[in-house]
Amino acid sequence: MLKTQPRLYDWVPHFEKMLYDNAQLACAYLNAFQCTGETFYGQIAQETLQFIERELTHPQSGFFSSLDADSQGEEGKFYTWQAEEIESTLSADWQFFRAAYGISATGNWQGQTILQRALDDSTLAARFDLPAAGAAVKLAECHAKLLAVRNIRPRPNCDDKIITAWNGLTLSAFARAARAFPASKTENSPAGAAPDSSFSDLSGLHYLNLAVRSADFLLTALRPAGKLLRAWRNGKSSGDAALEDYAALVLGLLDLYETDFNNRWFCAARELADEMIAGYSDPAGGFFDTLADGETLLLRPKDLQDNATPSGNALAAEALLRLAALTDCADYRARAEDAFRLIAENAVRYPTAYARWLSAVDFGLAQVKQIAILGALEADETLKMLAVAQDGYHPNRVVAFSTLPLTPGAPALLENRPLVGGNPSAYVCEGFTCKTPVTSADALKALLKSTSVG
Repeated sequence: MLKTQPRLYDWVPHFEKMLYDNAQLACAYLNAFQCTGETFYGQIAQETLQFIERELTHPQSGFFSSLDADSQGEEGKFYTWQAEEIESTLSADWQFFRAAYGISATGNWQGQTILQRALDDSTLAARFDLPAAGAAVKLAECHAKLLAVRNIRPRPNCDDKIITAWNGLTLSAFARAARAFPASKTENSPAGAAPDSSFSDLSGLHYLNLAVRSADFLLTALRPAGKLLRAWRNGKSSGDAALEDYAALVLGLLDLYETDFNNRWFCAARELADEMIAGYSDPAGGFFDTLADGETLLLRPKDLQDNATPSGNALAAEALLRLAALTDCADYRARAEDAFRLIAENAVRYPTAYARWLSAVDFGLAQVKQIAILGALEADETLKMLAVAQDGYHPNRVVAFSTLPLTPGAPALLENRPLVGGNPSAYVCEGFTCKTPVTSADALKALLKSTSVG
């Protein structure tokens, strides 16, 4: 982690706040947090999700599309500061905050101040003779005071459309955060938080509740009469869904299923995937962006390149591969692999334009680790094994869980997996060929370490 922040004041932020940017950034920082254990990355992920919850969440659930850059006709007015305003707000903490952000009387952008960190927490703590964690605590207090002042300013306009694809990306972010920040920081708690990750009092349960509300809203308000639609606003849903709407929602539901293992989410994901195949498939490989029986167009679009949001085809390929790993459905995998041929040449030449595609390809080429856990949910060993299975960042892993008997429509990965001696049992498989099942979290942890990367 960088210990100093470059003072690049010519890097002015884009003051417009897009839902899809924040959702994807939250996921990127969650990945970094789980890979490194650095609480800095976890803090950024949490603050990003808090922003979405605070600024872009509809009271009925669902997430708005964006906030404008301007307020009262002035770009960035809602977000920039005058030094005197900060000083009067923070009073005794002014010098501390001034050092943290390198604030000057003349500002750093058109006479205003864009808050950009100049000193990291450890340097700040040393300069002001604070304990190691003291700088972060004091900064959080200062930020809360400034936020209260900012909240009484005229607000930027909000684009309050709720778009299915962007909400699917956001659903993934909240579902994954629920695994990354468990309610308890014990060694048996799921999902990879470092033991000292006490930088927020928000727990996985909070993020899980937001994710569940979001998924329920998307499957009802955006899917009236069983047909997925593109957008919702003021109680009305409208517009044929695009490929990206289906694919992003399927991925969001799979992320949620692998968080709380409610079979409703898995069944909905598979049903939507089958609808996507029926309505958007191109016989030449991959998928069209628009519905087969939708609006009549001179040419059905089929955009393959990842842009500010991933291409619908990249998301679809990833979704089908993950479903194949849970269902053993050869058709899902074959369709994803057919789609890869469409981008093979260009992805090698321009990899940054096909980043989500390459993530899907990596999953497709990997020896994906499939973990099936069965047992009573109230059993302590079941919870411990789920914690092991969900721990850390493992992009090439899928996890399924059920009590017995299996719920109708449960992933095929769970079928014919009996309990060993009546105890909660975990199966680690590759290509649906499984190792000898284990009945303890310690044994599962050892088995996962001894087998190939997943």
